[in-house]
Amino acid sequence: MSAEWPVFVINMADNTARMQKCRAALDAQDIAFERFEAVNGRALEAAEIARIYDAAANRARFRHPLVAGELGCYLSHVALWRKLVASDAAGAVLLEDDFAAAPGLGLVLQALAGDQGNWDMVKLFSRRPDARMLARRPLCDGFDLAIPYQIPNTTLGYAIRRDAAARLLQRALPIARPIDEDHKRFWEHGLTIALVQPPPLSFGEEASKGDTIQANRKAATRPPAGAVLRQGLRNLGYRLRYLAALHYHRLIGTGRGHAP
Repeated sequence: MSAEWPVFVINMADNTARMQKCRAALDAQDIAFERFEAVNGRALEAAEIARIYDAAANRARFRHPLVAGELGCYLSHVALWRKLVASDAAGAVLLEDDFAAAPGLGLVLQALAGDQGNWDMVKLFSRRPDARMLARRPLCDGFDLAIPYQIPNTTLGYAIRRDAAARLLQRALPIARPIDEDHKRFWEHGLTIALVQPPPLSFGEEASKGDTIQANRKAATRPPAGAVLRQGLRNLGYRLRYLAALHYHRLIGTGRGHAP
């Protein structure tokens, strides 16, 4: 079974074990895909980091400085948005290489490619599939399409329409927050983001092996003992500001409507 939209798997050259698992999972469902070389954030030169990363905006808009892996992750997605916008495809599916696929993934991807609903991006994974939904309807056998009240974290996998990728590109650089934190703020980019339920993706075994962005972030941003309280208060303030903005924009209906 082949999705009508191109499917890309973002993968670092040295993560061969992950790629093998991705290939096996997608081949098992006859899902055609293209491996996409991930941007290695650790290999970025200082001049390039200065060009694509706004440290001042980061201090104002996020909890802590971004680590190399977060920059590389964001740039990988930006590169694929550009590839999609330059193509004739109506949309694409982007997968990070630490996923595990449910048996119905191929059906979901085909259904999304042919769906005419009011959405710009559909996330294929959520850590909280039982979270509050604003609207919900059947997508294909065994799966629904829903609009979550709060956009889930992670960019493990999602489908995106070409015009939505073009709109995200307008605000993508310079980077100030992780990519999933930007997606959560739908009022900034004006996109309707939906979610497949139950999620057809989960994290694979390889996701817990080796250096991860989260582990590197914790190591890079661990404050000294005297700054722990200040960092905690900063995190709390960030969370409260986000929730206040979320509730306000859901209340006024920012975006193109709630129907998926």
